[in-house]
Amino acid sequence: MPETSDFQTPNAEQTPAAAPKFNLLNIGFGNLMIAERVVALFNPASSPMRRLREEAKEAGKLIDATQGRKTRCIVLTDSGHVVLSAVQPETIRQRFAQEAQN
Repeated sequence: MPETSDFQTPNAEQTPAAAPKFNLLNIGFGNLMIAERVVALFNPASSPMRRLREEAKEAGKLIDATQGRKTRCIVLTDSGHVVLSAVQPETIRQRFAQEAQN
């Protein structure tokens, strides 16, 4: 007697919709983020940016993507997360513009 399986071939009604496609932005050293979530890019040298970093850390919304290198760019997202990157803001801006063209 052949074994039966509970697996059923999905029909059109059961097949999930295609996953949305996101434009990924390289923020350095193999770290990617969704380009549409970026609100602003900042130079981390100013006092307000240092405060922003500290407040995000206290709130649990700081993401360090520097891989142990010096922070050269702070990326603010639409969710209020603060992402630290070791890549210059101008480089990320160029990648962002290039991604928008594609």
